[in-house]
Amino acid sequence: MKNSDRGALTPFTAPLPDDASAYPKGYYDTLPAFTLAEKEIDKGYGGLAARIAAKIPVGLRVLVIDGFPGVAWDSFLTHLQAELLRREIRAELLRFDAALADPAVREATLRPFLGGEDRLFGKHWPFGPEIFFDPLRVEELRITASLGRAENAGRLTIIAGSGASLVELWDELWYIDLPKDLIQDKFRAGAAGNVGVHAADCEAFYKRCYFVEWPAFSRLKRSLLPRLDIFIDGQDEDDPSWMTGGGFCAALEEISRSPFRVRPWFYPGPWGGQFMKGHMNLDPGKPNYAWSFEMIVPENGIVFRSGSRFLECSFDFLMFAHNRSLLGPRAAAQFIHEWPIRFDYLDTIDGGNLSVQVHPRPDYIKKEFGETYTQDECYYIVNAQPGARVYLGLQEHADLEEFKQALLHSQATGEELDVEAWIHSEPSGPHDLFFIPNGTVHCSGRGNLVLEISATPYIFTMKLYDYLRRDLEGRLRPINLERGFANIRPERRGKWVSRNLVARPKLIEESAESRLYELYNHPWTFYVILRAEFAARYTLLTEGRGFAVNLVEGERVEVHSANGRVTSLAYLETMLIPAAAEAVTFVNRGDRPCRLVLVYVKPEAGLSLPVNEPND
Repeated sequence: MKNSDRGALTPFTAPLPDDASAYPKGYYDTLPAFTLAEKEIDKGYGGLAARIAAKIPVGLRVLVIDGFPGVAWDSFLTHLQAELLRREIRAELLRFDAALADPAVREATLRPFLGGEDRLFGKHWPFGPEIFFDPLRVEELRITASLGRAENAGRLTIIAGSGASLVELWDELWYIDLPKDLIQDKFRAGAAGNVGVHAADCEAFYKRCYFVEWPAFSRLKRSLLPRLDIFIDGQDEDDPSWMTGGGFCAALEEISRSPFRVRPWFYPGPWGGQFMKGHMNLDPGKPNYAWSFEMIVPENGIVFRSGSRFLECSFDFLMFAHNRSLLGPRAAAQFIHEWPIRFDYLDTIDGGNLSVQVHPRPDYIKKEFGETYTQDECYYIVNAQPGARVYLGLQEHADLEEFKQALLHSQATGEELDVEAWIHSEPSGPHDLFFIPNGTVHCSGRGNLVLEISATPYIFTMKLYDYLRRDLEGRLRPINLERGFANIRPERRGKWVSRNLVARPKLIEESAESRLYELYNHPWTFYVILRAEFAARYTLLTEGRGFAVNLVEGERVEVHSANGRVTSLAYLETMLIPAAAEAVTFVNRGDRPCRLVLVYVKPEAGLSLPVNEPND
């Protein structure tokens, strides 16, 4: 059907007409912020230096500045020293990277966690960042700090660098944070690297970050939060935003009781599409956008706004401080400091099929990678082009060994595989939902905008076939046949898939204003997916559960929470509703009826029910 038959294409047209080639901008906000009172956020090195000048006469002798790996330490310290010199303050500056451990000693210990020749996977490092530093050199700095604190007021020593708080002694502690998507961008630009080593490429850099550096330095970050005097957002190297530690902790407490959005980030890929680029008003210079990382605790940030000033912190700070408020007490007992629900978009509209893939079984991901639960997924189709499909499960009579040999033959000869001969598929359209429990072979076909709803572990995709494509750096994308075939559940085939993995919405609650449907509530995984449908308003009672929500139909809703805060949620945007919010009302502010997807953790998961089932 042509556009002329349907009227003009709007940002809310679904399904898409078959001749659509450009997608109009919607209301999606790429920089959501949580509003604080005026003057809560400060700005610039001048204010930081003024704080130091005011503190020196009353006992500031040792200032420790810690921060996440990737911080531009040279730039930060050069700017700060210049401001101190303007105030005639000459501090002794000691760089903590002088205490880095001997690489041979460090690498011998880390080697088992870095996966050897495996391009993608390693195993989670279970300790803090001490392995990166020489204990004798750290002890020398600790002695220096102890001697400095014995001096009379007036002399200042600054110990600065990632891990600097390991000296344990200070009069004031600052912390510089940096978003993980920006850390990756800085590596690509040659402005950041791993701790004490230079990675050869993005894959090696990210693997080391994901499995070793980020877990190690996040453990240290968690321990420091209650002791911070200053929190600094390190994104703007020339003019950083900052807050007092007390103000930062108060902001975290306030947001833990209020609906909020995290800052999404977007990335192109070899199969990426064009819908998000137009609808979300993204950089037109990029070839496509494959992913929108809507809500992934390990990598998203939270942006605070005070007046015209903005400050971002990593999402995990909030989980460290208020996991029970966000998750609810029962889910927090199981998942501790992890927000276990992930939302992201996969855009294949005017793009290509995803790789044929499978996610690991629960025991496999625990033993091989050190994760504590596995990557079960669902595909919610928000929009689609005519003829779109989702590939899900094996064909009814596919032989696994023959399938593997066909994949090996494709790799060896460069001949394309006939995916349809091996993988079952289902037609996909707006508001369809497909279940993808671990061990199920799957991929999105071209022509879909998929809201991927998943457990938070997010990189464990065992690719079986990728259409012989190269990544954006020109390398053939890694295929994981041995790992993949070790995890395939062969009983997940055509007829069984059609009966069991395609949602059949069940009405569970109805009022004069709204209807609530259950879309997914199966023992395979720990979360439940609901959909609220309403014309005017819908009220959600959290009842001790934290929710991830997304407006999958409608233009915009106003969000009213029990603590009096009012914010908004536009079409395609994701929001987190903390358990402590208690009651939240969504009021339709558009002309179209609304559909709202709501996902929560089963309170009994990990207690009377397993987190994943089958648990093997």
